[in-house]
Amino acid sequence: MSDIVTEVWKKYLLQLQIHPLRTKAITSGVLAGCSDFAAQKISGIKKLQYKRLFLIMIYGFFYSGPFGHFLHKVMDKIFKGKKGSTTVGKKVILEQLTASPWNNLFFMMYYGLVVEGRTWPLVKSKIKNDYPPVQLTSWKFWPIINWVNYQYMPLQLRVLFHSLVASCWIL
Repeated sequence: MSDIVTEVWKKYLLQLQIHPLRTKAITSGVLAGCSDFAAQKISGIKKLQYKRLFLIMIYGFFYSGPFGHFLHKVMDKIFKGKKGSTTVGKKVILEQLTASPWNNLFFMMYYGLVVEGRTWPLVKSKIKNDYPPVQLTSWKFWPIINWVNYQYMPLQLRVLFHSLVASCWIL
């Protein structure tokens, strides 16, 4: 079994080198789909909502993966050549003050408008009520994850790590 896992991992790493954006987009889409599948099962629904599952996968594929890919490339350019705890801390703070609020807002809009099919006034009202506690909770959890990501993960694996953690966060 471990030979199979090792071989799949090698092929995955090769794809990250050859097609980094595509590989990260597919990875994020698949992990988002797995997360939604698990969330639906945990919620106790009788029949799997395939449309919802597909739309969450689309979000991961077209938004989360590419956004993460470019975010980490930009972060490495901003802090080019700088290492150490101070730099990691600055990356975490910058991401938490820019990408985190935007990502939470964008996901809430996407989920309300696209996945649930609600009207803009309803989505806007839900965001007005729910966004502040969502963002505050995010700021309690994600800085630790981002610290680990920037401190220990090589650039090419940061989107994978983030997507794996996000798949649990959504649950």
